Amino acid sequence: MKKIFTLTLVASALMASSAWAADPLVIKFSHVVAPDTPKGKGADRFKQLAEEYTNGNVVVEVYPNSQLYKDKEELEALQLGAVQMLAPSLAKFGPLGVREFEVFDLPFIFENKDDLRKVTNGQVGKDLLAKLEPKGIKGLAYWDNGFKVMSANSPLHTPDDFLGLKMRIQSSKVLEAQMQALDAVPQVMAFSEVYQGLQTGVVDGTENPPSNMYTQKMHEVQKHATTSNHGYLGYAVIVNKKFWEGLDEETRTQLERAMEEATEYANEIAQQENDESMAAMKASGKTTFYDLTDEERQEWIKQLRPVHQQMASRIGQETIDAVYKAVE
Repeated sequence: MKKIFTLTLVASALMASSAWAADPLVIKFSHVVAPDTPKGKGADRFKQLAEEYTNGNVVVEVYPNSQLYKDKEELEALQLGAVQMLAPSLAKFGPLGVREFEVFDLPFIFENKDDLRKVTNGQVGKDLLAKLEPKGIKGLAYWDNGFKVMSANSPLHTPDDFLGLKMRIQSSKVLEAQMQALDAVPQVMAFSEVYQGLQTGVVDGTENPPSNMYTQKMHEVQKHATTSNHGYLGYAVIVNKKFWEGLDEETRTQLERAMEEATEYANEIAQQENDESMAAMKASGKTTFYDLTDEERQEWIKQLRPVHQQMASRIGQETIDAVYKAVE
């Protein structure tokens, strides 16, 4: 009896030791921006909540500023399982072969943030994320950057004001068509090079949410800007599908809760930082900001709306129609 009791104690001690020594599950969350940005702060909040809700059974390692992978490398790394989580801009999914996401680049597709939420929080948003699954990717959430303003060294009140201007864009066929519809000359340029490009006159203007414009000091080299809110810039938080589906149900539920709360936080931060950036730029007096009149806004919409039809064969008319219906 004494021997059995001793063996039982030894077995219990070994089990406890094994449980204590078990390594936590590591999630590598890689992104390409600074920690002190809406995306960076959202990633850090997810880390905090995920580790709290799983009682330390999951450790989230956040790698900002392209420490692990650059823009063009990170999606492949995720698909290969070298990293588990990313938050790329929605425009990145077009080159991956999921062009339906380029619907977010269409000018004036959303009247306001309420319209946007009807898509990102609704069935259309879910359906779009589901299209990533054949690529080995699971979409978890949409994170905002914000709505864009147009800027240049000359006033941009009407579509005619864009004639001949060299306007910087990120790589996107939709954004290229948008600038061409305004009779401007689209110039694809890396985000890190935009300030110098504007300063030296390589490009005349660009489009950005206020927070991007302010943190990159573009307002110091742009005399005019129009709060057109013509387009949206956002991200999708994604994970490696095989990794996600391999989690036990309890852990996955805990991480989903953490992501839901981190998403709410990240989107609040994005709005706050855009508002604060706009106020700071106006206070600096270096850029003159112009609000479109209702009549001028309708002129812009009339000029740019044909881009929707022009891009229908690329994005898919069905996807565009689904967005139209969602925001009715």
